[in-house]
Amino acid sequence: QVQLVESGGELVQAGGSLRLSCVASGHTFSSYAVGWFRQAPGKEREFVASIMWSALSTYYADAAKGRFTISRDNAKNTVYLQMNSLKPEDTAVYYCAADSSRRWPPTSYDYWGQGTQVTVSS
Repeated sequence: QVQLVESGGELVQAGGSLRLSCVASGHTFSSYAVGWFRQAPGKEREFVASIMWSALSTYYADAAKGRFTISRDNAKNTVYLQMNSLKPEDTAVYYCAADSSRRWPPTSYDYWGQGTQVTVSS
């Protein structure tokens, strides 16, 4: 069983940066792929980025390419999402999720966090 806790979301002005963190419990976290997703009010949840268990590969949604960077520190059981050049349309609740299947890229996720709110003002 893995528990995920996101943090780092806050109110920021357009053009600003934030770094989100996803901290996991469980000693097998280093063998899980992790993804970041977001859900804006009135919209469906959408994929943002994912990172392989070994960090050797990453994958981004088009909206995140060039502005967001996903990384991980397995020694700290933590995955990060660095978000730069933020836009009002990035406003959403951001969730991290972990997949234990060892498929790459993941097609589903076993564990989800509770989310952290990111608000970008114009």
